[in-house]
Amino acid sequence: MTEITGSTTASSAPKSTPAATAAPGSTPLPEWEQRFRASRVSLPDWAEDAPDRALFVSNATGTYELYAWDRATGEQRRVTDRPNGTTDGVLTPDGESIWWFDDTDGDEFGVWMRRPFHGGEAGSGDEPAVPGLAPSYPAGLALGRDGTAVIGRSTDEEGTTVHVVRPGAAPVEIYRHRESAGVGDLSHDGTLIALEHTEHGDAMHSALRVVRPDGTTVAELDDTEGGTKELGLSVLGFAPVAGDTRLLVGHQRRGRWEPMIWDPTTGEETDLVLGLPGDVSAEWYPDASALLVAHGFEARNDLWRYEPGADAPVRLETPAGSVSGATARPDGTVEYLWSSAAQPPVIRSTSGAVVLDPPGPKAPASVPVEDVWVDGPGGRVHALVQRPAAPAEGPFPTVFEIHGGPTWHDSDAFASGPAAWVDHGYAVVRVNYRGSTGYGRAWTDALKHRVGLIELEDIAAVREWAVKSGLSDPEKLVLAGGSWGGYLTLLGLGTQPDDWALGLAAVPVADYVTAYHDEMEDLKAMDRTLLGGTPEEVPERFAASSPLTYVDEVRAPVYISAGVNDPRCPIRQIENYVDRLKERNAVHEVYRYDAGHGSLVVEERIKQVRLELDFARRHLTPQPAAESAPQPVPQSAPQPIPSGGE
Repeated sequence: MTEITGSTTASSAPKSTPAATAAPGSTPLPEWEQRFRASRVSLPDWAEDAPDRALFVSNATGTYELYAWDRATGEQRRVTDRPNGTTDGVLTPDGESIWWFDDTDGDEFGVWMRRPFHGGEAGSGDEPAVPGLAPSYPAGLALGRDGTAVIGRSTDEEGTTVHVVRPGAAPVEIYRHRESAGVGDLSHDGTLIALEHTEHGDAMHSALRVVRPDGTTVAELDDTEGGTKELGLSVLGFAPVAGDTRLLVGHQRRGRWEPMIWDPTTGEETDLVLGLPGDVSAEWYPDASALLVAHGFEARNDLWRYEPGADAPVRLETPAGSVSGATARPDGTVEYLWSSAAQPPVIRSTSGAVVLDPPGPKAPASVPVEDVWVDGPGGRVHALVQRPAAPAEGPFPTVFEIHGGPTWHDSDAFASGPAAWVDHGYAVVRVNYRGSTGYGRAWTDALKHRVGLIELEDIAAVREWAVKSGLSDPEKLVLAGGSWGGYLTLLGLGTQPDDWALGLAAVPVADYVTAYHDEMEDLKAMDRTLLGGTPEEVPERFAASSPLTYVDEVRAPVYISAGVNDPRCPIRQIENYVDRLKERNAVHEVYRYDAGHGSLVVEERIKQVRLELDFARRHLTPQPAAESAPQPVPQSAPQPIPSGGE
């Protein structure tokens, strides 16, 4: 067994824009590394009352950090500079200040910091935004025009609390409950606060409550009927104009996510029948005259404009692929982040312009996805397949790259990880198993009580298709994934030991009972919903869904990577699983790194992919007889850390 440790310290993060190609005269970097190193930017957020002031995330220094952008002058400045990166930031409505969340090495537990928009160097001028509030997990943030802040907090001891903070005054608690909740939005005039909560005990389906800043209730909207009906609601945002109390709400009343308009002051609900299949979300145009509609269907996304009362929405022209974020600007244009599996992301505008073009070489293209539909035990399963360009015909060694969530989905969007496997001659299959979003509420909600086992039934159906169709070499099938995908990887290796030649599990749930006791409070609530109780109340369900239960059945070599500060899939439960592998002398390798639930450092991410590629190369490729002779202890020999990883 090999144990490798790593860190994402300040010294390992480059302080200038990393080149995506090698220096003149040196060996060119492989395309898969160029994709990771190419500069990326997120869709810029902008201040409601100062739309030329924007905030975005970029990896330009080699670590994902926040950047301020003055669109009037073109000036861009890095706002944060932390060894493990920063991605959570919010502009005040007037654009004068930036709030950003400060945790410790990716543990997601910390406080909000504040700095002026036109501050100095990153790290200078920062101060605690609310000195009177202790560290917590974030549970939503809304900032008002008069300097008021509404802050959602979650801790293991208190559950969820919401505080209202006015300039110069101490924080005032207006909400507290043991179950998960969060701040949705603050109305334009600051008199209404929208909260999402799960006081009924179903963490998958929120109810809404609108309160005043003193915490008194204005109105309730609850489609769960006390937890007996599995219909959820979500806050999409108050109308962004003065005197308008309408709240845009997401609902599931017709079996999928759709928007409606609710006025909590009058109780009036306006149904919006848009005639679009799949899941539909929306946000207001800045003058509240129309809605920008985001439509997701069968792993692709497009955009529409809808004026309430109109017969139908009007489609906005976007290329085929996936729109992962969009915002309507005051001039009526729409800016959106677009990519496809073959083409890297770009921020476009409906005006035809590229909005924000990061410096440096661009990421090399990859190959497009093919859509596959397979009959599974719970209905038709949608999978996305990428084939290597050469050789032209299979069967190929194949990586089943399983998405996390579980309430998430893979889409026709650019992803450097799968593209790296394709570059190395692997086919990549991504499965939108039951539990995935985008295929209706019943598909997403199908997980309950047989958690993990249901998803693996769908993955097995697609695996069978992949082998029978000639796509995949049945002797070279890799089960891989991160977070919930890492959990399904370990569970699949134990419950389907004959199906997989190799497993690659990143930040996984490995011991479900210990994970429950160590994880952040919101995830405990989700696990109680999924499994119907705590480990003490339903021990048989936790046992049936825990990879640790089946660890003695694992026969494939398994590689595990884990963040030592991870609050979602904590390290202790992974160590329990690894200890059992050690007791059996099972073939496995473990890589621990100094971050949380994944890394925001580019070189660290490259190092992790390189380790996975090398593990697969060594254990899937037949070795010469001298190398494959039996060893005294049947476990993989220690390997050096690949060069160039830090």
